[in-house]
Amino acid sequence: MISFLGEYESTIDAKGRFLLPAAFKKQLPNGDGAQFVINRGFEKCLTLYPVQSWEPIFAKISTLNDFDPNVRAFRRYFLNGASPIEMDSAGRLLLPKNLVGYASLAKDIVLVSALNKIEIWDKKLYDQFFDSVTDEAFSKIANEVMNPPSSNG
Repeated sequence: MISFLGEYESTIDAKGRFLLPAAFKKQLPNGDGAQFVINRGFEKCLTLYPVQSWEPIFAKISTLNDFDPNVRAFRRYFLNGASPIEMDSAGRLLLPKNLVGYASLAKDIVLVSALNKIEIWDKKLYDQFFDSVTDEAFSKIANEVMNPPSSNG
């Protein structure tokens, strides 16, 4: 199973490419470092999935009930813009223009580990996201996520 750790800054060049940080490359399994699927994230960021992480998600989505309107809406939104991309010989990835617009990516970006995938944020939006959360709010979120109320009530 792939898992990433780290937060790294990078820049987008004039052609819309960025260099995948060496620390993330080292965390990829051997032979699986060149192919990815990039997609919209749940917030205004992009999500970069190694193919090995994308395939089980796609397989699960493929089994959902086509007769459920929520499933159809979810598929449309989640899969809209999902694109296969490959790392070039210099270790760069080309961002699809429609996804760059969705995430409001400018020149400076931040790549952040998100377990088995990497989030790509515009640096200013990423900084704003963290500036908007107080230490107390984060503490409360952490408590709720890590210690959910018992459902045995």
